[in-house]
Amino acid sequence: MHSIWAVAGNTIKQALRMKIAAVFIVLLIVLLPVMALTVTGDGTVKGRLQTFTSYGLSLTSLLLCLLTIIASTYSLTSDFDKKQIYMVLTKPVYRYQLLLGKLLGIILLDIGLLVLFSAVTYTIVVCTPGLSDADRAQAGNIKNEFFTARVGLKPAKIDVTEEVLEQFRKLEKNQQLPVGVADDKRLKQRYITILTKRKNIEKCAVAIGRNMLWEFENVRLLDPNDSLFIRFKYDVSVNPHDLQVFGRWEVGDYRQVQYAVPIKTPIYRFDRKDLIRTFHEIEVPADAVADDGYLAVRFVNPPLNSTVVIFSPAEGLEVLYKAGTFTGNFIKCSLLVLFRLVFLACLGILAGSFLSFPVAILFCLVIFFAASISGFCLESFERLSEDISRVYYYTLRPVIHILPRFDKFNPSNFLVSARLVGTGLLLKVAALMVCIKAFLLLLVAILIFTYREIAKIIV
Repeated sequence: MHSIWAVAGNTIKQALRMKIAAVFIVLLIVLLPVMALTVTGDGTVKGRLQTFTSYGLSLTSLLLCLLTIIASTYSLTSDFDKKQIYMVLTKPVYRYQLLLGKLLGIILLDIGLLVLFSAVTYTIVVCTPGLSDADRAQAGNIKNEFFTARVGLKPAKIDVTEEVLEQFRKLEKNQQLPVGVADDKRLKQRYITILTKRKNIEKCAVAIGRNMLWEFENVRLLDPNDSLFIRFKYDVSVNPHDLQVFGRWEVGDYRQVQYAVPIKTPIYRFDRKDLIRTFHEIEVPADAVADDGYLAVRFVNPPLNSTVVIFSPAEGLEVLYKAGTFTGNFIKCSLLVLFRLVFLACLGILAGSFLSFPVAILFCLVIFFAASISGFCLESFERLSEDISRVYYYTLRPVIHILPRFDKFNPSNFLVSARLVGTGLLLKVAALMVCIKAFLLLLVAILIFTYREIAKIIV
């Protein structure tokens, strides 16, 4: 163990002596305060906080990721280039201890820099509202929608498969299908997909004078005296002249109305007029939730609108409530960045164990950027033609699934929208990215380096 710590100490010193490391550190020291003073967002204090948090944490993550790749690959390849590997391996140090020591040094350096710059970002974010001219309404909005960690509940997805298939069979029986659809398998599948989308929109549409009821179970607030929020976005069939929609919202235990039982839990009513295609939130007291965790949300589309109101399945309506603190959520987001750095450190050690420095850097950068857009790649290839998709399914798709999903677990997405990073999610990312994928990279690196021929004996 002493040998591993000795190698780790030398690795940290070697990394700090690199000019590129100094450049990255200075960039973060300079750019974070500059961004705090220059970003404006949407002009509100909340917008400034969201924009700075997103840019600041993303910049910190990007530069530390690049530094990790460079330091981990250079640490091993430079020993070969400068012939220091021969001196090291003549000492009582096993090859696996050399790799573990270098990995430990890179991770400790990452932890130190991540703690430093995360603390800078956190301090700037926390101090910004006090230095701004936010009024009481803005301060409350910031507290409820940014300095918190909320859980979101969306309505259960409605299965329309049977209805779509029944509709398709009727169209086919009445010979009302477009030409060629009944005889072409691909055209048939595409037409069914179109019918499914239409049916989903029908299920989410509220006609004039009608209403829609959403029901939620297991709504458990962290503080029973706190509030919950109904987040919604209107879409319409015909745009109103002022692009606004009237709406009556009723929130509470609606079973009391349906079954005509005595009212024990209050039902809150809100009459509003809101802009279409824009997110809005309604603050509701926590006592609207029944003792068993049940909550109902009802929307009435009054005749004043003269248009059908549509709530899209993806982002039309959501119930949000506080389930954690901003500080705890910020720490968890920093851990997500750390898991990414550990994976890249293992990747850099693997690349340096058998590649030259330029090739190792290129290899790691390709993996890094591929992991950063893996979700986009998966969605894009699904939209290709059937023949290309079949080739992709058996070639590129398995490779992309092996990579970590950096874009899916982007910490900025959680902080900007004040969404809770759950302990289960954190453990899942740690298990997949560190305990499985990073460990396998390290294991392969040890195997390659153990059996790599370092020098030849020439007689």
